[in-house]
This record gives sequence, C-alpha cells and structure tokens, in this order.
Amino acid sequence: MDAPIPVSVVGGYLGAGKTTLVNHLLRTRAGRRIAVLVNDFGELSIDDALIEARDGELLRLAGGCVCCSFGSDLLEALQQLRKLDPAPDHVLIECSGVALPGMVVRSVGLIAGFALDAVLVLADARTIGERCADRYVGELLHQQLAQADLIALNKCDAVDARTQAELLERLAVVAPRARVLGCTQAQLDPALVLGIGHALQVAPREHDPRLQAPLPAAAAAFESLSIEFDHAVDVERLAAALAAPELQLLRAKGLMRDRSGRMRVLQLVGSRHQCSDGRAAWPRGRLVCIARRGAFEPQQVRAALAECAA
Repeated sequence: MDAPIPVSVVGGYLGAGKTTLVNHLLRTRAGRRIAVLVNDFGELSIDDALIEARDGELLRLAGGCVCCSFGSDLLEALQQLRKLDPAPDHVLIECSGVALPGMVVRSVGLIAGFALDAVLVLADARTIGERCADRYVGELLHQQLAQADLIALNKCDAVDARTQAELLERLAVVAPRARVLGCTQAQLDPALVLGIGHALQVAPREHDPRLQAPLPAAAAAFESLSIEFDHAVDVERLAAALAAPELQLLRAKGLMRDRSGRMRVLQLVGSRHQCSDGRAAWPRGRLVCIARRGAFEPQQVRAALAECAA
C-alpha cells in the first residue's frame, strides 16, 4: 500500500506572506513534486517563470508541480490529486487570509491517502501585535496562531531586535506548542517546512484542542470585490487611492497594464502598497479587494479605478 501523501496547511492573516512562501518552496523544492491547492478571496499569484502550461483551472508548473483552485470543495480537489500520475510528493494547501487552518485539517483527515504533515502559520512582524489587539480581527488572529505547529515570523528585517524579542514572548503565550522561525520575505529552507511532522511534538489531531475551537465563517466578517477591465491604469496613483483610509481596505491584489503597456502587479495591505513589474501579459486587467463586511463601499473602488484610467 502506498504511503500517504503529506499535506502542509499554510495559514496566516491577509498580507502575511503566504503566497511568497509558496512560490519560494516551489522554486527551492529539492526535487519534490509539489501540488498547491488554494482557496482565497483573491487569486494565488504563482510566479510566471514557474508556469509551464495551463489546463483549465490547473496550472502545470516546473519540475512536475501543479497548482489548482479548490473553490468550496477541498475534498474533491484532494481526490483529483490522487489520480495524478505520478502523484505529488507533497501537497501545500494555502488557506484564505481570513480562514482558520483547523477546518482544512479536518477535511484532510477525511480523505484516505493523505496525512497532515504540519500547520504552518505566517505572521507579519510589523503588524501582528497591533492586529492581535484589534477588536475586529484580533480573535481570528489568535485562533490562527494557536492552531499552528510552526509559526513563520515574517518581515523580521522591518522591526528591531527588541520588537522581535517581545513578539517571540507573545507568541509563546498565544501558541505555546508551536515552533517559531524568524524570516525575511518568507524565505525558509524547505527542510525546515516540509516533511517535519514526525519531529513535531503535538497531540493527535483528532484530540488537539487547538483545532476544536468554533470556526466562524469568513464570509460573515469579510467581503470581497473582483473587477476585470480593459483599460490601462496609472498604477501608482491607483495604489495610493486604494490605500486611502476612507476605503477601509484590508487587502488588494491587481494585475494591469500601465500607461506604457507594461504589465504591473499591485499589492496592498492596509495603508502599505507596492507596485512591481509583471512577467506575463494577461488579456484583461484584474483587481481583487477585501474589506470588513459593512465597512466597504465597492462603488468607491470602482470610482477610483475609473479615475486612474490612463
């Protein structure tokens, strides 16, 4: 009988660096055939250089790796992975930034042929303290962290040594059984992340109290807006407009053409934004925004996009 395929669940709040980590693991996988499953309000941005072919919702990646979206049916997606020949050596499941890993862990346990390797949760060293104290999302972040086997404290280069030490003390309280690794740009050695389940001293998952907490539906607390468009955009101006406090956006991702026709990638987390070059030409521009339900006016986003048309 074939050994079960190990599954790593990658969680963490919006903008913590989950997608950056997934891309890094795909580039440095040490010969493993990795399958990536994603279910997010937005879209997983696999590096263009890794994509060899598109087959409907399936991306065929370099080195026998694949990526696909499972929408609302994770169980069906896992069953489809078992039919691949050759089968993947490892599965990464990237959770939505507003989801709890525990629900995914429960689903993995229902499908024969898979075994949970570890729950990895990323935390943004710049914002995790403030967000854990936030009245709206603090409880969600505490539960995400508490369900981790391994916490990647990301963006450590952006905080001083004293802040890092304070964060380590807080994480030891919130997630006393999790290992914590500091990193920059989610650059972690695959040997520290993949195939580590045997080394983790954790309770059996079915009895693990960290995974038994109530799981609030993300849709009840957050909402998203997805827009496709054909016109070019003043990307820097749009990024600044989306970062305006009155829009109250938590996260935004976009891929669009600028004035010169170049493809550009827009990334926004709260008031911070970054624009970079995209390496693939898409037929239409795309923008996905996430905000707390009730605090979001989609028309303001549409208006900003129209005003920034090049």
